[in-house]
Amino acid sequence: MFEVLVFVFENYWRGDACPELPTLGRKLSAVGFEAAEIEEALHWLDGLNFAADAAQATQDLLPQSANSLRVYSTQEQEHLGASCLGFICFLESAGVLPPAMREIVVDRAMAAPGHPVAVDDLKIIVMMVYWRFGKEPDSLILDELTDDKSARVAH
Repeated sequence: MFEVLVFVFENYWRGDACPELPTLGRKLSAVGFEAAEIEEALHWLDGLNFAADAAQATQDLLPQSANSLRVYSTQEQEHLGASCLGFICFLESAGVLPPAMREIVVDRAMAAPGHPVAVDDLKIIVMMVYWRFGKEPDSLILDELTDDKSARVAH
């Protein structure tokens, strides 16, 4: 599924440039992705669209207080794992993941396969949430989201 999402991200730079899901499914099939992968990715993207539309509709109605604290449920803690929760906390503390987007990231991560979800997969999810909102993270965060740590050389 994540290979399909990366393909969509790379080929449709902004979420509003992406075709409707049935058309996208046909294009992905023509490119050569497996039918099961396409179906899973389209279902995930449909959930992303629904969550983003709901967040945009309620954004002005439910602002988050500066003193509020997000408490993760047991299911979220188990499915996301410590590494993903730490990465989400890092993005929040850096000021690049507002509460509404964080909730969509958590929602879409909960819908993703993996137990716990891999941090690299979470990074793709974060990129897709930015993509859906038509926003681009600043260059340092973009570097963190796309950095391949396995290619690094230790000194």
